Amino acid sequence: MSSISSLGIGSGVLTSDLVDQLVEAERAPTDTRLAQKTEEAEALISAYGTLRSAVTELRLPMRQLSSPENLTAFSASSSNEDIGVTVDSTKASRGTYSVEVTSLAGAQALASRDVFADRDSTSVGQGTLTLSVGTNIVDITIDDSNDTLQGLANAINEADAGVSAGVIDTGNGFQLVFSADESGTANAVSISVSGDSEGTATDNQGLSRFAFNTAMDADSGLRETIAATDAVMSINGVEITRSDNSFENVIDGLSFDISETGSSVIRVEQDFDAVADRVQGFVDQFNALQTTIDGLAGYNAEAGVGGLLSGDSTVRSIQNQLRQVLTGIVEGLEGSNVRSLADVGITTDFETGGLEFDRDTFITQLKANPDDVTALFAEQGRTTDSQVEFVRSGLDTDPGTYDINITQAATQGSLLAGSALADGISIDDSNDALTLQVNGELSVSLQLTQQTYASAQDLMNEVQLQLNSNSALNAAGTSVKAALDENGKLVFTSETYGNESAVTLSSADNATTFGLDTATATTGLDVAGTIGGRTAEGDGQVLYLGSGSGGASGLQVRILGDQTGSRGSITFVEGIAERTVDLVTRFVGADGAFETRTANLNRELESIAESQAALETRIEAYRERLVSQFTAADSLISQLNSTRDYVTQQFEALLSSNSD
Repeated sequence: MSSISSLGIGSGVLTSDLVDQLVEAERAPTDTRLAQKTEEAEALISAYGTLRSAVTELRLPMRQLSSPENLTAFSASSSNEDIGVTVDSTKASRGTYSVEVTSLAGAQALASRDVFADRDSTSVGQGTLTLSVGTNIVDITIDDSNDTLQGLANAINEADAGVSAGVIDTGNGFQLVFSADESGTANAVSISVSGDSEGTATDNQGLSRFAFNTAMDADSGLRETIAATDAVMSINGVEITRSDNSFENVIDGLSFDISETGSSVIRVEQDFDAVADRVQGFVDQFNALQTTIDGLAGYNAEAGVGGLLSGDSTVRSIQNQLRQVLTGIVEGLEGSNVRSLADVGITTDFETGGLEFDRDTFITQLKANPDDVTALFAEQGRTTDSQVEFVRSGLDTDPGTYDINITQAATQGSLLAGSALADGISIDDSNDALTLQVNGELSVSLQLTQQTYASAQDLMNEVQLQLNSNSALNAAGTSVKAALDENGKLVFTSETYGNESAVTLSSADNATTFGLDTATATTGLDVAGTIGGRTAEGDGQVLYLGSGSGGASGLQVRILGDQTGSRGSITFVEGIAERTVDLVTRFVGADGAFETRTANLNRELESIAESQAALETRIEAYRERLVSQFTAADSLISQLNSTRDYVTQQFEALLSSNSD
């Protein structure tokens, strides 16, 4: 077969240009149709992407409004900038407080009385230093490897004992200084010595020059240069003590950071404008969504054309479902003063489809009916028993009213002494320490102040004081209460409820002192009962239903008190903001309308690509067929031309011979 470049040699007509023209004519209709379908599909994907983003943007302001705390915002102010205050709106309430700070927390500092000639060659003595800081006790061995002032300082710093050490060049020699890592009297440093190579543990010779406790300050080798102090403040005359200068959640969600002593007036007020701003944010975002929909699916009367998504079923579905949520009466609020958005000044502009917000009406309703306004937007559980609290709902919880019945109230773990605590007990080295195991894993070591306690109540108060300042309990965010029962027996009770709540005795120098040699430990119990007639599970005081438990699935309530039997009912109200968040999540989720529509369009693009590939295959075959046909025709025409030329030559020769 001749190549396409040789076409037309025989005929001068059937050329490669003619083949290209015929191929293009064959390709053009299908190519144009596929290009138009590709452009339309890509434009629709882009349009759905734009709409999806606008819908997603609606979720943030509605998520803020779905939180009850954001509808009861509070602000706090202090008249003294040195007494800073922050507020947690989930716990705060309106109020005015008089605050006076009388002491700041400070860390203890010690210094050696002896001045040393050098820091890295003179022996300081060998033996064992025992450092006690709070509940942390660390032994440090001083031997040939570190028997210098600097070696001692390094050993202390490497021990992570809660105290740091350094060597100061005074100009007249070198002194060792100590600083507690944490402030407060609970973190004061106590140092004892054993195995002193140059004397006894208390003769201030050799290593004992670095022994110290507050009681023997004047006689010890170390002197206290800065005393450990607690931060002390009073709120409305009630004194509060902390080991540092931060007082967290001392009252109704208020926390204080103090930098100087002094007084201040603290005012906590509900911030109605902050709540209105959040609602305005929702209105603005909804109107932005409506503007996006108008641009994509609206009709331009002047141009006589509709938007790319005009009449689109997905857009209509989104608009209809949002309209149902935003304009309807919230289930559970039918008889309330606030039932719908219109009642709080949020109305629909029927010309534009957008929302209008009357800020004054909203604030008026928020002041007059705060509970109803909260339920309008956020989820809320309304209980008939004041000792039943709504905790949260689940994804499948349906609005409605559910009865609550309790068969077992939650209890706390406790440790009860076997005998009464006596009056006049003397606490000394033989009985000043005991260790409790709290809630299974937490070890709590108590070091009681050595003295004689006139009454059992005085000793119990000392135990409670040590519990309140215990670093292990504070770090775990829990507490233990000490009390005397009706028989005068010491009882320890864990703050937590449920089967993980427990208090046991790990060790005591002399358990008999406290009647704990025959103590009885009782583990707490989880709450048990039903919600909506279905058996619920208990976790401490929280009673809840798992998934697949009917309309109340996922509902959680906290049961206070010890009353069993019927505890009334809870009415679960799912507010507009909560429902809108759920609705938007369904729209933009993996199985949502946008994902489904976009997936269909992507499959359409794949089909178009396959059609385009098939077109190329067909066109290539068509081109080859044309080339083959043109080549054959061109060859035939060439032969005919050759015959014509031969015949012409013969006629011309014949005519020439006849003329001769």
